[in-house]
Amino acid sequence: MAKVIIHATITLDGFMADTNGGIDWMFGFSSVDEDEAVVSKVMKELGAVVGGANKTQTIEEGEIPYGGMLKVPVFEMTHEAHEPVERDGTTYTFVVNDITHAVEAAKAAAGDKSVALLGGSISRQCLKLGLVDEIQLHVVPLLLGDGISLFGGLGQRIKLERIETDAFASETHLRYRVVK
Repeated sequence: MAKVIIHATITLDGFMADTNGGIDWMFGFSSVDEDEAVVSKVMKELGAVVGGANKTQTIEEGEIPYGGMLKVPVFEMTHEAHEPVERDGTTYTFVVNDITHAVEAAKAAAGDKSVALLGGSISRQCLKLGLVDEIQLHVVPLLLGDGISLFGGLGQRIKLERIETDAFASETHLRYRVVK
């Protein structure tokens, strides 16, 4: 069965986006082949994605997971029912108010591959429910100072076991198992 992972690029101070949700700070850091290999390995492991839908339940250009490089089923959390959306070979299924159902559907779709959780709220909800198996972070050398925190507001301790740590050019790649 599929593993459920939180997969994110964050700043050293723990932000995954600026205060407006922007991620333009994420680009332009130097990298080497080893950095690309770490990211490529994670991408090959992914078989489905769970994220949050926007307010209009549309799939806008800047909201496509992994910039559209990953052609896997995407399950979007929402508060209102909506028919699935097909865009550029990817099916976006909207799941109403049941994150556990979304994760289970994504696991079924992923088969023996992993499910990536995208977004702070989605990640925190799944951690609280015990649905997360691993956390994979790419930490860039930047202090954003303010923004949207990946884990801020979690409100509980989660014990982790380090699986892997790599640092090459600019990023530090961290992989942890959630101790259950």
